[in-house]
Order: sequence, then structure tokens, then C-alpha cells
Amino acid sequence: MTILDEINNNKRREVAEAKKLVSLEQLKFSPFFKRKTNSLKTTLKAAGASGIIAEYKTKSPSKGVINEQAEVVEVSSAYTAAGVSGISILTDRQYFGGAFEDLAKARSANPTTPILRKDFMLDPYQVYEAKAHGADLILLIAASLSKEEMLELSETAKELDLEVLVEVHTEEEIEKLNSLVDIVGVNNRNLKTFEVDLETSVKLGSLLPQDMVRISESGLSSVENIHYLCQAGFDGFLMGENFMKTENPGQACKEFIELLRK
Repeated sequence: MTILDEINNNKRREVAEAKKLVSLEQLKFSPFFKRKTNSLKTTLKAAGASGIIAEYKTKSPSKGVINEQAEVVEVSSAYTAAGVSGISILTDRQYFGGAFEDLAKARSANPTTPILRKDFMLDPYQVYEAKAHGADLILLIAASLSKEEMLELSETAKELDLEVLVEVHTEEEIEKLNSLVDIVGVNNRNLKTFEVDLETSVKLGSLLPQDMVRISESGLSSVENIHYLCQAGFDGFLMGENFMKTENPGQACKEFIELLRK
């Protein structure tokens, strides 16, 4: 069993328990549920966009504890001030130290910045959770879903005015895409081995439709990485650990974007 299989099995148990505690109708009473969502797709294509999607995460299965001192409102607000195109918030608690409270706090502190709920989405119920806690878009991991499951989750997202980011790592996973997908993210980290290779983005990016908004994820640590992937046609760059491992993630993000714009 891979770590992804383990995480997904745990997530199914979590969702089953969550459904017993909070109904879909209760989720719809959230103050965030009727808000107008922000478009990451639009922000990434805007003139002068940094393309950086800065992530807030405190730990990961591959790195362990990354930053126990960081506070989500402070970090996410600093990310917005630094000029990011979007923010990614982990909501998986067991493996990534995330929480719905982090997502809700980041939303309240950053009303106009597109925010991604980063989690292992397997059930339409989770899409309602994302909406109820202030997300603008959801992540669907192609390795975790069938083509039919991805379409069902994409349709639910569109019903709730959420954008869909699909993460792929292999050529076969591209076949699972559907017309409702807004952004494709190529994960340079193999979710089964955790090895990282930027050439994964270059290879798979070349196979995507020309008009598809694409982002590169994992293993991005330098301005040179970003310039290289820009030349390969990428619009956005998901970066988390590079900022979060520092004492001041927001400042690290600010300095990185300043270097990027020189």
C-alpha cells in the first residue's frame, strides 16, 4: 500500500464520520456559502501576475514538521501583501497538520485572494465543506479518482461556483480530464515514491491543450525554476515548503516575488 492509498483510506473514514456530525443542509448555512467566489484562473492570466500560489502547511508525510510556529492569518495576509496570485490551504489534519479553521481564517483575512482547499477530495460532500469554509477552488488528484468520479466532483464544484484544479503526474492521468476543469496542475513529486523531477512538468505540460491554464507543483525552490517553467508554458507555480520552512514565510515569499520581477 502506498502513502496515497493510506491517506485516501483514512480520508474515507473521516468523511463518513463528518457526514454523521454535519449534514449538507447544515453546511449550506455557513456565512461563506453565498459569497461570490474569486477566480484563480483569471488571476493567473492577469497582466503582471506573479503566478505564485503560496501554500500554508505545517507538516507533510515526506518532511515531517515544517513549521510549528506559523499562524495562518499572519502568513496568508503576508502572502497577499507580497503579491501572490493565490493561496493554498491544507485542510488534512492527520498527515499535513491542516484544519478547516485555517481555511476559514485565511478567507476572512484575505477576502479577494483566490484560495484553494488542498485536500484529498473523494466525495461530493467534501466539495460542500470547501464552499462552507470559504474556498474558491478545490483540488482533485487524478491518481485518487476514476474519470467518472472526477466528473462527478467537477460537476458538484460548478454547481457551487467553485473552480476545479486537477493534479496529474502521468500521461495516463491526463485522460481523466473533463471540460469542467479550469486549471491543470502537474505534480513534480511522485505521490508513490515522493521523488521530485521538474521535467515531469515540461513533459506533461506539452501534452495539454494549448489554451489550458497550467501550474507546476512541488520541488520549486528558485527563481530559475520559475523562469524555466514559464518558458515551458506554465502560468502558475504552487510553492509551500520553500516559504514555510523559513522563520517568516510571508517575508520569504515577498523577497522571492521581488527577485522574480527583477
